[in-house]
Amino acid sequence: MKSMGSGRSRIRLTAKLGSVFVLFSSVALSQTGGAYAKNIPNISLWDIQTGTSQQVVQNMVNSFDKTHPTIHASVQFFENDPYKQKIMIAMGAHNPPDIFFGWGGGTLQTYVNANDVYNLTSLLNHDPSWKKRFLPSVMKPVTIHGKIYGVPNNFVQPVFMFYNKQVFKQYHLSPPSTWTQLLQDVKVFKSHGIAPLTVGGKDQWPELMYEEYLVDRIGGPQAFDNVVAGKKNAWSNPAFLKANTMIQQLVKAGGFESGFSSVGYGDGESTALLYTGKAAMELMGNWEFPGVLSSDPTFIKQGNLGWFAFPKVVGGKGNFSDIAGNPSNYYSISNASKNKAAAVTFLKDAVLTPQNVKNWISVGDVPPVQGIEPELKNTKYGSYLLYSYDLVKNASNFQASWDQALSPIEAHELLTDLSLVFLNQMTPKQFSQDMNKYLKV
Repeated sequence: MKSMGSGRSRIRLTAKLGSVFVLFSSVALSQTGGAYAKNIPNISLWDIQTGTSQQVVQNMVNSFDKTHPTIHASVQFFENDPYKQKIMIAMGAHNPPDIFFGWGGGTLQTYVNANDVYNLTSLLNHDPSWKKRFLPSVMKPVTIHGKIYGVPNNFVQPVFMFYNKQVFKQYHLSPPSTWTQLLQDVKVFKSHGIAPLTVGGKDQWPELMYEEYLVDRIGGPQAFDNVVAGKKNAWSNPAFLKANTMIQQLVKAGGFESGFSSVGYGDGESTALLYTGKAAMELMGNWEFPGVLSSDPTFIKQGNLGWFAFPKVVGGKGNFSDIAGNPSNYYSISNASKNKAAAVTFLKDAVLTPQNVKNWISVGDVPPVQGIEPELKNTKYGSYLLYSYDLVKNASNFQASWDQALSPIEAHELLTDLSLVFLNQMTPKQFSQDMNKYLKV
């Protein structure tokens, strides 16, 4: 899946729900906050948010400074790709910010293994109200070797199926609940000249979402957990072989748009097929709703966009409540920080507090925080936000995008090989054999 952790920005950031929500008023405070006494710790924070999301973060920092006169916090914003290089260099030079933005998974584990990240486990365990603030399913990417190295800092991004209600109604079909039903719908749409699914294979990462869900539905979370753990020949698990066989069968059946490997998602091309009625379904993250809303608001306002969970695979070991996507982004504290206690205070008193949660919701995002259903329900598109929230809240397992969970080298090879599987230029067995070479690289 397209991963902010693998060098590409996942969201078309111009297509935020904030365009249709009433934005909160920004606090007019300077970043410097005036002169500070020499003995007051200065907390540095690095982040990558843009647009209305950046304003949420800036307001969070400003508010913290206003309510904590004995600590000064400041934030610097960077572009996504340059940030990854900058934080890597800073970590290597042992000169990182006190608090740094991240995605959890393989990249964070690299820093943890190098002893560059502060262990928050005991602090969270000794403050149950802090730990219980977050939905449990989003903590997996920052739980490494059984210890916690970060806390969520923004919003959830589960992946599920979107569909064009008009097209389904036209051919008297209902959203499929099983893979078998999906294949039956593929035949119907294909026979009427409509692409059953749009995937945007040019960007490669959208293809990965099919692999993630099918492997889970077939073999349960353990199949990919074994890959992350570096178990020998983990990619040869039958769940991977069967999933890739099913993908190739779907391609052969004409399941995707014509020339899907040259159709892009990032430029809006694949999504346009969905809301123009040229495609019936799309597997995508919950950022798709604001994307469609920005491109064709009438389509949304008329209630023509629907959504449903990825279908079951009959006989599979996976729980139907399992989901994939981006559990959240995270803040971690650098081990090199000279102000760890103050940095912990910032994480506890500023990040995803009630006001910060309200601010995220006001721009159309869904924070991974317990008990916010009433606030989500009262927004303009509350039913959609609640759907995303409930998927995460009720998930028996929330699998982070594989290209985030794995090391950058392994993630790159995964996207490359899977693209070849979709193009029928690599067999499922060849895929597994090649990926086994990259375990724990």
